[in-house]
Amino acid sequence: MSHPSPDQSAETSEPVVVAVCISDGGVPKQPQERVRVTHSGLEGDAQEHAKHRKPTRAVSLFDEEILFQLREEGYDVAPGSIGENLTLRNVHVQSLPPGTVLEIGDVQIKLEEPRKPCFVLDVIDERLKDVLVGRCGYMASVLREGELQPGMRVSVHAPSESD
Repeated sequence: MSHPSPDQSAETSEPVVVAVCISDGGVPKQPQERVRVTHSGLEGDAQEHAKHRKPTRAVSLFDEEILFQLREEGYDVAPGSIGENLTLRNVHVQSLPPGTVLEIGDVQIKLEEPRKPCFVLDVIDERLKDVLVGRCGYMASVLREGELQPGMRVSVHAPSESD
């Protein structure tokens, strides 16, 4: 599998959506040209385990920069491989606090909790669960529905003190 190097795909420092991914359950999720996002999550996306079907876990997000790190460490990963719905560049979701709101076009997504690695990643590599601890992305709820597609700009809004 051929993947762009960090310098090939990081031509801009703007926060953007790299990929919007769905699957009928499990990993990898497949990149799509456009997906509608509802309060329940991305249309056409399914989770194999009931524990993942909650409004606070409607969307999973992952940093493209961490994908690059994983490739450097020898893992064959691409957008959607880790089971994320949105792969983001220059957002650094991993470092953001819960309550942060991401605005992408008409869509508003609220970061709820850091994502924990799951055994479904074993299909890629059994070591991945341990390797991803502390850098597995975020689970988020949907505050405002709309459509998402790759290339859309992302605005990051820190949580307000009333959150």
